[in-house]
Amino acid sequence: MVFVVTSTLFIDSPHRTPTPKRSLFAITEVRWAIAATALFLLGVAAKLADSAPWTWWTLLLACYVAGGWEPALAGLKALRERTLDVDLLMIVAAIGAASIGQVVDGGLLIVIFATSGALEAVLTQRTADSVRGLLDLAPQRAWLLLPDSREREVDAETLRIGDEILVRPGERIGGDGEVVDGSSEVDEASITGEPLPVPKQRGNEVFAGSLNGTGVLRVRVTREPKDSVIARIVEMVEQASATKAKTQLFIEKVEQRYSVGVVVATLALFAVPLLFGAVLEPTLLRAMTFMIVASPCALVLATMPPLLAAIANAGKRGVLVKSAVAMEQLGTVDVVAFDKTGTLTEGTPQIVGIITEQDENEMLALAAAAEQFSEHPIGRAIVAEARRRELRLPAAGDFQATPGVGVTARVSGHSVFVRRHDSQHNTAVEVVVDGRQVAVIELADEVRPSSQAAVHELTVLTGQSPVLLTGDNHAAAQRIAAAVGISEVRAGLLPQDKVQAVRKMSGNVLFVGDGVNDAPALATAHAGIALGHKGSALTVDTADAVVVGDDLRVVPAVVALARRARRVVIANLVIAGTFIVVLSAWDLFGTLPLPLGVAGHEGSTVVVALNGMRLLAFGRRPRVR
Repeated sequence: MVFVVTSTLFIDSPHRTPTPKRSLFAITEVRWAIAATALFLLGVAAKLADSAPWTWWTLLLACYVAGGWEPALAGLKALRERTLDVDLLMIVAAIGAASIGQVVDGGLLIVIFATSGALEAVLTQRTADSVRGLLDLAPQRAWLLLPDSREREVDAETLRIGDEILVRPGERIGGDGEVVDGSSEVDEASITGEPLPVPKQRGNEVFAGSLNGTGVLRVRVTREPKDSVIARIVEMVEQASATKAKTQLFIEKVEQRYSVGVVVATLALFAVPLLFGAVLEPTLLRAMTFMIVASPCALVLATMPPLLAAIANAGKRGVLVKSAVAMEQLGTVDVVAFDKTGTLTEGTPQIVGIITEQDENEMLALAAAAEQFSEHPIGRAIVAEARRRELRLPAAGDFQATPGVGVTARVSGHSVFVRRHDSQHNTAVEVVVDGRQVAVIELADEVRPSSQAAVHELTVLTGQSPVLLTGDNHAAAQRIAAAVGISEVRAGLLPQDKVQAVRKMSGNVLFVGDGVNDAPALATAHAGIALGHKGSALTVDTADAVVVGDDLRVVPAVVALARRARRVVIANLVIAGTFIVVLSAWDLFGTLPLPLGVAGHEGSTVVVALNGMRLLAFGRRPRVR
């Protein structure tokens, strides 16, 4: 079964409205699954209320039709292609159960498979929506500069290498290229994950889809639109999602051979004795008994209830796992890779120190007064800290912002210049009053309080330290890695570089990220977890699981829970397999009474279901081991 987290992707593009997502009820499989479930519940209620048999039989048979026609049709189509799947076998087993009076058991089997098929269809739709949503990041229009100095708005897809485009303040850059004139600060978070806008001037590279700041840029296109970084992100997500879509639960991997084996054995039990003169009725009864006891009901329940119970348990912890397949994959991870900005860190700059020989609060108030009209993240951080300290901000005038440099303003009769520059480890601003430096304010993207504990627990859980993969600079990455206990750092990575890094890591990789630039790595990794509180909608849709809050400690908790669920699945498969082998052997080599066969078959399903549901009551945080 598949559980899907949905969200809306908001893109601040003036040229394109984000791609709408279809309602779940627009999916045919969902509507039929709901109808089948409702009919089944009504039928069971009618039976328990001692209604007339025809009443609940009608409701349950209607459940068979509503939930079974699609898998039956798919099974028949598979037969035409000379393959046999477990869906058709389930339909036959359900019909067989109804033919001997076990209509409720057959209805339950129908509901399980109808729901599973519906939710798989939902996941397929959401994956397609995710890729379409990513396309919304790419600008659809650009201002092309003509030889006579005029401008013409064109489709960004028509740009060619050598074309020059004009990018005004607040616009998304139309193509990958090089700045040939102008200066500004560009938000490249969607491409590199860098938390702060990057100063751009003549000679600097810019990327399609990144957001221009307050300056005007003239950009020469250096890559064809189909080769831009954002286009390659789209391609990587599509390819990786298609590859991961082939992943199946363990039981599904053997369904073809198992189904063929059961059908062949059933037909042989019916046909061979008749060839030797056996009586029709007892021979048919034996074959039907074998079909019932050998049907994979218990095997299906051996897999689904533990994984679904684990999904429900994870949901209580604030982690939405999208499918049983995803939960199974989380239980097999060997190594973890983290993004930095917005994942291990808060994703926004905060003041970590003020160096001054004068009153610290007075210098902060001057800087905040000058920055109060600024939209730059550094300016907002300075103003936020001043308000947190409840400082009174003097009035400011003559405000002027210079991209990549800083801001100037007239505050209480003094000329205040807040100038930005990078120190060795942190971002810093110099506060200059009337031409004299009076303070240096240091800012940094602070580590999440839960990051260190999460890294430690994952190290214990997997037996090796997580790896940090980031598009930020090496010095900033090393500072964060040292703070959380990560020894291996790979910095300055573009989205395609993260994908290659994930592919080269040995074992089953769990990638944890939050930004658009993390989507290809999330799709490529064996399992992906996104931070949904501040993460992009695309990342949430691409990942296998989503952390609703900010507490990273739930990541090792859900991995440990998935491992526990995997152990329960294995135990259930052993139990279910044992019942099937014993009962089938009894029917093949002895005389298994039909009521005893049904009781044994139903008993095995109850045992494995209850064993799996134990994970729902697992209230304590699982031990990391």
